[in-house]
Amino acid sequence: MATADMIDDGYKPSEDETFMSERQRDYFRRKLMGWKDEILRESRETLAALQSENENHPDLADRASSETDRAIELRARDRQRKLIAKIDAALSRIDDGTYGYCEETGEPIALKRLDARPIATLSVEAQERHERRERVYRDD
Repeated sequence: MATADMIDDGYKPSEDETFMSERQRDYFRRKLMGWKDEILRESRETLAALQSENENHPDLADRASSETDRAIELRARDRQRKLIAKIDAALSRIDDGTYGYCEETGEPIALKRLDARPIATLSVEAQERHERRERVYRDD
């Protein structure tokens, strides 16, 4: 990758640069790939732990506790599976040039927001409008 030389470990995207320049896109691609790799590693560790804990507990309370722990862990993994889909979608947006732009308004999403939530698809303002609409419909 030609852009690999452009990014050093201390680099942070800045408002002074051209928005979604090649350097910024590479920064977010690396950030997203690192996040995805971490989730996949944790998932493999959880799977290994669940397989090794496949013991039969003679005590009903122990068995119930183990099943509860297992269910919680599987729900967490399901959330992470959905997160991986969002990360993959963000990586696709980087490739097609739409990453960093609000899906609703087309305006650039603030770099601070993208750095904190690299899978964001809405600007802060659009997200707040979306959440207000959800609250109104939920309260009905």
